[in-house]
Amino acid sequence: MFRSKTGTSPGRFLTAIRLYKAKHLLLETDMSVTDIAYAVGYNSLGTFISRFTRSVGISPARYRWLAEHGIPQLSRPQANGTRRSGTIRGRVTLPTIDVPVKIYVGAFESPIVQGIPATCDILDGPGEYLLRDLPEGEWYPRAAAMAMTIEELSALPSTRRPVAVGAYEPLRVTAGADITVDIELHATGVFDLPILIALPELDGRVAAGRGRRGRSRGRDGRRSPVETRVLNKT
Repeated sequence: MFRSKTGTSPGRFLTAIRLYKAKHLLLETDMSVTDIAYAVGYNSLGTFISRFTRSVGISPARYRWLAEHGIPQLSRPQANGTRRSGTIRGRVTLPTIDVPVKIYVGAFESPIVQGIPATCDILDGPGEYLLRDLPEGEWYPRAAAMAMTIEELSALPSTRRPVAVGAYEPLRVTAGADITVDIELHATGVFDLPILIALPELDGRVAAGRGRRGRSRGRDGRRSPVETRVLNKT
C-alpha cells in the first residue's frame, strides 16, 4: 500500500527524507559533514557521503560550496552520431496556481527525483517540453514547478519546495523512438517524495536565495533554450 501511494518502498522513502534533511543542514548551518551524517541517522560517514553523492549528484562538500558560489554553467554534451537514443515529448499542465512558476522536467533512472537527470527541459510555465538524447532503457519522467514570487526567491534555499509536482509511469525508450506523453502536475502533498537533485535549489539562474551565514550568491542571466535542454551526466 505504501509503494502504491508513494511510488517507492518505506526504506527508500526514509532515505530520501534523511538526505533531504542533510541538504537543509548543509545550506543553513555550519555543522561539519561528519556531524550532519550522524544527525540524520547515519553511523558511517563513508556511507552517508556515497549515498548523498549518488542521490544528489554531487558530494556534500561540493553542494555546500555551490550554495555559496553559485552553480556552474551547464553545457550540452557533444553529439555522438553512433549513440542509440530516443526522445520523450509532450505537454505539461498545472492546477490553478496564481503565481508565476518555473517548471523542471527530467528523465530519471528511478521513481525518486535524484542524481542528475539523463536529460531535462526547463519551462517558464505550462507548455510543451522536450527530453531528447535519452539512451535506450527504462526512464521515469518527472516534473516540478517552483514558485517565482519575490517572497519565494528571497527565501532560504532549503525552505523552497515545489508548489506542484507530476510524474508519468516508467517508459521504455528504444533507439529512434519519439514518445509523446503529457504530464499533469498536482499540488505537492505529504506523500510526494522530496527532491534530492541539486537543481533547482542551487540553480544560479533561478533564484537569488541566501546561502548559509546569510551570504548572498551572484546570479547571471537566463539560460538559452539550448542550455536548458540537457545536463551533462558527469
